[in-house]
Amino acid sequence: MTHIIAGVEIPDTAAIGEATGLLRETTGPLLFHHSRRVFLFGSLHARKLGLRPDPELLYLSAMFHDTGLLTPFSDKEQRFELDGADHARRFLLDRGFPTSAAEVVWTAIALHTTPGIPGRMGPETAATNYGVLTDAIGWNLDGLDGGQVDDILAAHPRGAFKKAFLQAFVDGLKDRPDTTYGTVNADVLEHFLPGFRRGSMVERVTDAPWPS
Repeated sequence: MTHIIAGVEIPDTAAIGEATGLLRETTGPLLFHHSRRVFLFGSLHARKLGLRPDPELLYLSAMFHDTGLLTPFSDKEQRFELDGADHARRFLLDRGFPTSAAEVVWTAIALHTTPGIPGRMGPETAATNYGVLTDAIGWNLDGLDGGQVDDILAAHPRGAFKKAFLQAFVDGLKDRPDTTYGTVNADVLEHFLPGFRRGSMVERVTDAPWPS
């Protein structure tokens, strides 16, 4: 059965159904609704910009993009974006997707918090980033049709999103603070985590084991 929200069709495939069920059960309402909004907002921006992302790959990118905040998927400490990207890639490969498709999703998730670069890459990477930016900080929200925005929020309400979303970042990163070096994630820990001090590129250069 075709499901359409704000004029955007939710892809109807076995992988979509499985991912939706998995994320609904494991992430909780906050990140589930956020991830669905990311797909919908990203799809609307892609349409306005003439981009043509693969809807299934964009959906999977959106649904897995924040999973790394919740459960480490790696044996080593790494950025939460990489944990989510690795998890999504395994999900796709285990279900018979070609490596090229898995790499598209991996890239979209790995770069979704990186400023400036995603919009110069493939349509799935760009659209995922645009959806994240719109839902998190209201990027280009005024450029979207108000009725479509209302439809998205009716289907996937924000609730107390700002406070809860920032807390999810604190909870997901406080035990691996070093992984936030050079990323926007350090902003969150600097604001909320007592005793956290972000490292700087200047310190890394001046403290390097070179005489000059």
